[in-house]
Amino acid sequence: MKKLLLLIPILLIQTACLRLDSNLYNLSDKITEYKWDNYTGEQDFKLDNSYNIADSMHTTFTLSSGVNKIYATYLGSISRIATDTVILYCHGNKWHMDFYWQRAKLLAHTNGKHTYGVLMLDYRGYGLSEGEPTEAGLYEDVDAAMQWLKSNGLTNNRLIVYGFSMGSAPSTELTANPRSMRPHKLLLEAPFASSAVMAADGAGLNMPASFVTNLKIDNADEIKKVQQDFCWIHGTNDNFLNIKTHGEVVYKNHGGTYKEAHRISSADHGEVPVAAGFGPYLKIVGDFIRR
Repeated sequence: MKKLLLLIPILLIQTACLRLDSNLYNLSDKITEYKWDNYTGEQDFKLDNSYNIADSMHTTFTLSSGVNKIYATYLGSISRIATDTVILYCHGNKWHMDFYWQRAKLLAHTNGKHTYGVLMLDYRGYGLSEGEPTEAGLYEDVDAAMQWLKSNGLTNNRLIVYGFSMGSAPSTELTANPRSMRPHKLLLEAPFASSAVMAADGAGLNMPASFVTNLKIDNADEIKKVQQDFCWIHGTNDNFLNIKTHGEVVYKNHGGTYKEAHRISSADHGEVPVAAGFGPYLKIVGDFIRR
Protein backbone atom coordinates (compact mmCIF):
# COMPACT_ATOMS: atom_id res chain seq x y z
CA MET A 1 0.00 0.00 0.00
CA LYS A 2 2.86 2.40 0.82
CA LYS A 3 4.39 1.82 -2.63
CA LEU A 4 1.02 2.44 -4.27
CA LEU A 5 0.58 5.75 -2.44
CA LEU A 6 4.01 6.84 -3.60
CA LEU A 7 3.19 5.83 -7.17
CA ILE A 8 0.03 7.95 -7.45
CA PRO A 9 1.80 11.35 -7.19
CA ILE A 10 4.38 10.17 -9.72
CA LEU A 11 1.61 9.21 -12.15
CA LEU A 12 -0.05 12.59 -11.65
CA ILE A 13 3.21 14.43 -12.35
CA GLN A 14 3.93 12.35 -15.44
CA THR A 15 0.39 12.85 -16.72
CA ALA A 16 0.59 16.61 -16.14
CA CYS A 17 3.74 16.70 -18.26
CA LEU A 18 1.79 15.24 -21.18
CA ARG A 19 -0.23 18.42 -21.55
CA LEU A 20 -3.20 18.06 -23.83
CA ASP A 21 -2.67 21.50 -25.36
CA SER A 22 0.82 20.43 -26.44
CA ASN A 23 -0.44 17.14 -27.86
CA LEU A 24 -3.48 18.68 -29.56
CA TYR A 25 -1.39 20.96 -31.75
CA ASN A 26 0.60 18.60 -33.98
CA LEU A 27 3.16 20.78 -35.74
CA SER A 28 5.92 18.26 -36.42
CA ASP A 29 5.91 18.52 -40.23
CA LYS A 30 7.60 21.84 -40.99
CA ILE A 31 7.35 23.23 -44.52
CA THR A 32 8.76 26.13 -46.52
CA GLU A 33 6.07 26.08 -49.23
CA TYR A 34 2.73 24.52 -50.04
CA LYS A 35 2.93 21.78 -52.67
CA TRP A 36 -0.75 20.81 -53.01
CA ASP A 37 -0.98 18.01 -55.61
CA ASN A 38 2.81 17.63 -55.53
CA TYR A 39 2.84 16.94 -51.80
CA THR A 40 4.33 13.50 -51.12
CA GLY A 41 3.99 13.37 -47.34
CA GLU A 42 1.47 11.38 -45.36
CA GLN A 43 -2.19 11.85 -46.32
CA ASP A 44 -5.40 10.06 -45.35
CA PHE A 45 -6.13 9.36 -49.02
CA LYS A 46 -5.21 10.48 -52.54
CA LEU A 47 -7.84 11.35 -55.15
CA ASP A 48 -7.57 10.42 -58.81
CA ASN A 49 -7.27 12.98 -61.59
CA SER A 50 -11.02 13.35 -61.98
CA TYR A 51 -10.99 15.48 -58.82
CA ASN A 52 -8.27 17.86 -60.01
CA ILE A 53 -8.81 21.58 -59.51
CA ALA A 54 -7.79 23.90 -62.35
CA ASP A 55 -5.14 26.47 -61.45
CA SER A 56 -7.61 29.23 -62.37
CA MET A 57 -9.95 27.94 -59.65
CA HIS A 58 -7.36 27.73 -56.88
CA THR A 59 -6.05 30.81 -55.06
CA THR A 60 -3.65 30.90 -52.11
CA PHE A 61 -3.42 34.13 -50.12
CA THR A 62 -2.88 35.54 -46.62
CA LEU A 63 -5.25 36.97 -44.03
CA SER A 64 -4.53 39.25 -41.08
CA SER A 65 -5.56 37.71 -37.76
CA GLY A 66 -4.48 39.94 -34.91
CA VAL A 67 -0.79 40.57 -35.51
CA ASN A 68 -0.38 37.29 -37.39
CA LYS A 69 -0.29 36.55 -41.11
CA ILE A 70 -2.47 33.50 -41.75
CA TYR A 71 -2.31 31.45 -44.94
CA ALA A 72 -5.52 30.34 -46.64
CA THR A 73 -6.55 28.78 -49.93
CA TYR A 74 -9.78 29.10 -51.89
CA LEU A 75 -11.13 26.50 -54.31
CA GLY A 76 -13.54 28.12 -56.72
CA SER A 77 -13.97 31.52 -58.32
CA ILE A 78 -13.50 34.38 -55.87
CA SER A 79 -15.55 36.55 -58.21
CA ARG A 80 -18.55 34.26 -57.56
CA ILE A 81 -18.43 34.29 -53.75
CA ALA A 82 -21.23 36.88 -53.81
CA THR A 83 -23.56 34.26 -55.32
CA ASP A 84 -22.04 30.84 -54.51
CA THR A 85 -22.52 28.65 -51.46
CA VAL A 86 -19.20 28.34 -49.62
CA ILE A 87 -17.93 25.58 -47.34
CA LEU A 88 -15.49 26.90 -44.74
CA TYR A 89 -13.37 23.84 -43.92
CA CYS A 90 -11.69 23.82 -40.50
CA HIS A 91 -9.04 21.10 -40.55
CA GLY A 92 -7.71 18.89 -37.78
CA ASN A 93 -4.64 19.05 -35.57
CA LYS A 94 -2.21 17.47 -38.00
CA TRP A 95 0.46 19.56 -39.67
CA HIS A 96 -0.87 21.87 -42.40
CA MET A 97 -3.09 22.40 -45.45
CA ASP A 98 -1.08 20.08 -47.70
CA PHE A 99 -2.16 17.17 -45.49
CA TYR A 100 -5.83 18.18 -45.91
CA TRP A 101 -5.64 19.24 -49.55
CA GLN A 102 -7.31 16.04 -50.79
CA ARG A 103 -10.23 16.65 -48.43
CA ALA A 104 -10.68 20.20 -49.67
CA LYS A 105 -10.66 18.99 -53.28
CA LEU A 106 -13.24 16.35 -52.45
CA LEU A 107 -15.55 18.94 -50.85
CA ALA A 108 -15.15 21.17 -53.92
CA HIS A 109 -17.01 18.41 -55.81
CA THR A 110 -19.95 18.27 -53.40
CA ASN A 111 -22.49 19.61 -55.89
CA GLY A 112 -20.58 19.09 -59.10
CA LYS A 113 -17.26 20.69 -59.87
CA HIS A 114 -16.89 24.34 -58.79
CA THR A 115 -20.54 24.76 -57.81
CA TYR A 116 -19.63 25.27 -54.15
CA GLY A 117 -16.57 27.22 -53.10
CA VAL A 118 -14.28 25.81 -50.40
CA LEU A 119 -12.12 27.95 -48.11
CA MET A 120 -9.42 26.32 -45.99
CA LEU A 121 -6.83 27.95 -43.73
CA ASP A 122 -3.84 27.07 -41.63
CA TYR A 123 -4.33 28.27 -38.06
CA ARG A 124 -1.54 30.31 -36.46
CA GLY A 125 1.55 28.16 -36.00
CA TYR A 126 0.43 25.69 -38.68
CA GLY A 127 2.06 25.45 -42.10
CA LEU A 128 3.35 28.91 -43.04
CA SER A 129 0.97 30.81 -40.77
CA GLU A 130 2.61 33.02 -38.16
CA GLY A 131 2.17 32.89 -34.41
CA GLU A 132 1.76 30.29 -31.69
CA PRO A 133 -1.33 28.06 -31.58
CA THR A 134 -3.84 28.81 -28.83
CA GLU A 135 -7.50 28.12 -28.27
CA ALA A 136 -8.38 31.81 -28.62
CA GLY A 137 -6.22 31.93 -31.74
CA LEU A 138 -8.22 29.13 -33.37
CA TYR A 139 -11.38 31.19 -33.04
CA GLU A 140 -9.75 34.44 -34.14
CA ASP A 141 -8.17 32.85 -37.22
CA VAL A 142 -11.39 31.19 -38.40
CA ASP A 143 -13.29 34.42 -37.79
CA ALA A 144 -10.70 36.24 -39.93
CA ALA A 145 -11.57 33.78 -42.72
CA MET A 146 -15.25 34.63 -42.27
CA GLN A 147 -14.42 38.32 -42.46
CA TRP A 148 -12.65 37.71 -45.78
CA LEU A 149 -15.65 35.81 -47.16
CA LYS A 150 -17.99 38.57 -46.03
CA SER A 151 -15.81 41.22 -47.65
CA ASN A 152 -16.12 39.27 -50.92
CA GLY A 153 -19.90 39.25 -50.77
CA LEU A 154 -20.83 36.07 -48.90
CA THR A 155 -24.03 36.26 -46.86
CA ASN A 156 -24.94 34.21 -43.78
CA ASN A 157 -27.45 32.04 -45.62
CA ARG A 158 -24.73 30.68 -47.94
CA LEU A 159 -22.05 29.96 -45.34
CA ILE A 160 -21.61 26.29 -44.43
CA VAL A 161 -19.04 25.48 -41.72
CA TYR A 162 -17.40 22.04 -41.71
CA GLY A 163 -15.16 21.07 -38.79
CA PHE A 164 -13.03 17.93 -38.73
CA SER A 165 -11.54 16.65 -35.45
CA MET A 166 -9.81 19.63 -33.77
CA GLY A 167 -11.53 21.87 -36.33
CA SER A 168 -14.80 21.03 -34.59
CA ALA A 169 -13.80 23.51 -31.84
CA PRO A 170 -13.76 26.75 -33.89
CA SER A 171 -16.62 25.45 -36.04
CA THR A 172 -18.89 24.87 -33.02
CA GLU A 173 -17.76 27.98 -31.13
CA LEU A 174 -18.35 30.38 -34.03
CA THR A 175 -21.68 28.79 -34.92
CA ALA A 176 -22.88 28.94 -31.31
CA ASN A 177 -21.44 32.40 -30.69
CA PRO A 178 -21.27 34.20 -34.06
CA ARG A 179 -18.81 37.02 -34.60
CA SER A 180 -18.35 38.35 -38.13
CA MET A 181 -20.92 35.99 -39.69
CA ARG A 182 -23.66 33.61 -38.52
CA PRO A 183 -23.12 30.26 -40.27
CA HIS A 184 -26.20 28.83 -41.96
CA LYS A 185 -25.43 25.14 -41.29
CA LEU A 186 -22.87 23.14 -39.32
CA LEU A 187 -21.19 19.85 -40.23
CA LEU A 188 -18.85 18.09 -37.80
CA GLU A 189 -16.77 15.03 -38.67
CA ALA A 190 -15.27 13.15 -35.73
CA PRO A 191 -15.78 16.00 -33.23
CA PHE A 192 -14.48 15.84 -29.69
CA ALA A 193 -16.80 16.46 -26.77
CA SER A 194 -14.48 18.55 -24.61
CA SER A 195 -10.91 18.95 -23.45
CA ALA A 196 -11.97 17.30 -20.20
CA VAL A 197 -13.11 14.14 -22.00
CA MET A 198 -9.94 14.13 -24.10
CA ALA A 199 -7.88 14.37 -20.93
CA ALA A 200 -9.80 11.53 -19.29
CA ASP A 201 -9.54 9.34 -22.39
CA GLY A 202 -5.84 10.05 -22.84
CA ALA A 203 -4.80 9.72 -19.22
CA GLY A 204 -6.96 6.74 -18.40
CA LEU A 205 -7.45 8.30 -14.97
CA ASN A 206 -10.46 10.04 -13.48
CA MET A 207 -9.01 13.45 -12.62
CA PRO A 208 -9.81 17.09 -13.36
CA ALA A 209 -8.87 18.25 -16.84
CA SER A 210 -6.80 21.03 -15.26
CA PHE A 211 -4.17 18.41 -14.37
CA VAL A 212 -3.35 17.87 -18.02
CA THR A 213 -4.49 20.87 -20.04
CA ASN A 214 -5.04 24.61 -20.15
CA LEU A 215 -7.68 24.22 -22.86
CA LYS A 216 -11.28 25.02 -21.97
CA ILE A 217 -12.87 23.73 -25.18
CA ASP A 218 -16.30 22.20 -24.55
CA ASN A 219 -18.08 21.37 -27.81
CA ALA A 220 -20.64 19.25 -25.97
CA ASP A 221 -21.80 22.30 -24.04
CA GLU A 222 -21.44 24.92 -26.78
CA ILE A 223 -23.50 22.94 -29.28
CA LYS A 224 -26.50 23.30 -26.98
CA LYS A 225 -26.63 26.92 -28.24
CA VAL A 226 -26.52 25.92 -31.91
CA GLN A 227 -29.95 26.40 -33.50
CA GLN A 228 -28.75 25.88 -37.07
CA ASP A 229 -29.21 22.55 -38.87
CA PHE A 230 -26.52 20.08 -37.82
CA CYS A 231 -24.93 17.11 -39.59
CA TRP A 232 -22.70 14.75 -37.61
CA ILE A 233 -20.40 12.16 -39.26
CA HIS A 234 -18.21 9.78 -37.24
CA GLY A 235 -16.40 6.48 -37.73
CA THR A 236 -17.57 3.68 -35.46
CA ASN A 237 -13.97 2.49 -34.93
CA ASP A 238 -12.44 5.90 -34.19
CA ASN A 239 -9.48 5.14 -31.93
CA PHE A 240 -8.54 8.80 -31.40
CA LEU A 241 -11.92 10.37 -30.60
CA ASN A 242 -14.20 7.59 -29.44
CA ILE A 243 -17.62 7.78 -31.07
CA LYS A 244 -19.47 7.12 -27.80
CA THR A 245 -17.59 9.42 -25.43
CA HIS A 246 -17.18 12.22 -27.96
CA GLY A 247 -19.37 12.18 -31.09
CA GLU A 248 -22.55 10.73 -29.63
CA VAL A 249 -22.47 13.28 -26.81
CA VAL A 250 -22.07 16.23 -29.19
CA TYR A 251 -24.88 14.92 -31.40
CA LYS A 252 -27.24 14.38 -28.47
CA ASN A 253 -26.66 17.90 -27.11
CA HIS A 254 -27.45 19.82 -30.31
CA GLY A 255 -29.93 22.56 -29.41
CA GLY A 256 -31.63 23.03 -32.77
CA THR A 257 -34.69 21.42 -34.34
CA TYR A 258 -32.98 19.51 -37.17
CA LYS A 259 -30.00 17.19 -36.98
CA GLU A 260 -28.83 14.08 -38.77
CA ALA A 261 -26.29 11.41 -37.82
CA HIS A 262 -24.07 9.31 -40.07
CA ARG A 263 -22.14 6.58 -38.27
CA ILE A 264 -19.64 5.17 -40.75
CA SER A 265 -19.13 1.47 -40.11
CA SER A 266 -15.58 0.32 -39.27
CA ALA A 267 -14.01 3.74 -40.01
CA ASP A 268 -11.13 4.91 -37.82
CA HIS A 269 -10.22 8.56 -37.33
CA GLY A 270 -9.46 10.05 -40.75
CA GLU A 271 -11.00 7.13 -42.67
CA VAL A 272 -14.59 8.39 -43.03
CA PRO A 273 -14.51 9.52 -46.70
CA VAL A 274 -12.77 6.32 -47.83
CA ALA A 275 -14.83 3.95 -45.68
CA ALA A 276 -18.10 5.60 -46.74
CA GLY A 277 -16.99 5.83 -50.37
CA PHE A 278 -16.37 9.19 -52.01
CA GLY A 279 -19.73 9.20 -53.80
CA PRO A 280 -21.85 8.37 -50.74
CA TYR A 281 -19.78 10.75 -48.60
CA LEU A 282 -20.39 13.64 -51.02
CA LYS A 283 -24.08 12.72 -51.13
CA ILE A 284 -24.29 13.03 -47.33
CA VAL A 285 -22.69 16.47 -47.45
CA GLY A 286 -24.59 17.66 -50.52
CA ASP A 287 -28.02 16.45 -49.40
CA PHE A 288 -27.56 18.15 -46.04
CA ILE A 289 -26.52 21.47 -47.58
CA ARG A 290 -29.36 21.44 -50.10
CA ARG A 291 -32.18 20.38 -47.77
